[in-house]
Amino acid sequence: MADSGLDTRAFRDALGVFLTGVTVVTTRDADRRPRGFTANSFTSVSLDPPLILVCIGRSAASHGAFCASGKFAVNVLAETQTDVSRTFASKAADKFASVAWHDSALGNPLIAGAAAWFDCTTQSIIEGGDHSILLGRVHDFGQRPATPLGYCRGGYVVGSLLQSAIDEQPGRVVVGAILERDGELLFLEAADGRLDLPTGASLGPVSDTRSLRAVLARLGLNGRLDFVFSVYEDTARGGSVCVYYRGAAQETPAAGARFIPIPEIPWDRLGDAAVRAMLERYVRERRDDAFGIYVGDARAGEIRGLGAWPAPSVAGANP
Repeated sequence: MADSGLDTRAFRDALGVFLTGVTVVTTRDADRRPRGFTANSFTSVSLDPPLILVCIGRSAASHGAFCASGKFAVNVLAETQTDVSRTFASKAADKFASVAWHDSALGNPLIAGAAAWFDCTTQSIIEGGDHSILLGRVHDFGQRPATPLGYCRGGYVVGSLLQSAIDEQPGRVVVGAILERDGELLFLEAADGRLDLPTGASLGPVSDTRSLRAVLARLGLNGRLDFVFSVYEDTARGGSVCVYYRGAAQETPAAGARFIPIPEIPWDRLGDAAVRAMLERYVRERRDDAFGIYVGDARAGEIRGLGAWPAPSVAGANP
């Protein structure tokens, strides 16, 4: 029991309900040896100046090194890097031996294949109970089109597992994308003027010509798929399971596709009622900065919040 009278184990379990990303925080000690630990206690603090924070346990073997180094990097792991997370959460003598990495401009180790990274100097160190809070000023950062690894209730959350699960379902599967670029959404435009979203028969890989990633590649797009936005069964498509991701793309698409500013979307040119309803929800949730996941069929279901499951049922809602 903690001094406050709280059940420490139950408290940790309750905190674990919050879905987080997974990071590896790195630095070098006084002998220039690379040091690192796995953390999900990472958050942005300020845009101007650019500040982030991460917490490290005061009992951690590398606590002294991080407090003394004056700099650190945060590596946001991709969903394929669960082994990297486990390595840096372990007590291995040399955590960097089995991981590809290189030095940042500040001399902090950067993990190869990470979804994003932030190179920081230490602005301040704040003592917070049994942890120290490292407040970092970001000097450089980067990202790549990779789905980030998640963590919730003591286990890893891997977005691509959804595709593996629906591949086992009987019947046809439709996997689509809502891709945004500077306030515009990507649409495919048919010869008769009808608009639709890019879709495939699976998520990937590019080598599968029917997959969504192959469709995007043919359009000249290196789209980033971030989170699932809607999952529903559409009887109008023969009972297909429809899965739509939201993400982003920056390239100019090939002929047959174009980006349309959100305020100028010609809704009457969207022939699929379920897709139209889904995009109307996307616009609302984007405005409120409160995205959820629709689960149901093309007529009714529920919208589940990304951080609170389940959400209230929404009768008569569309995806």
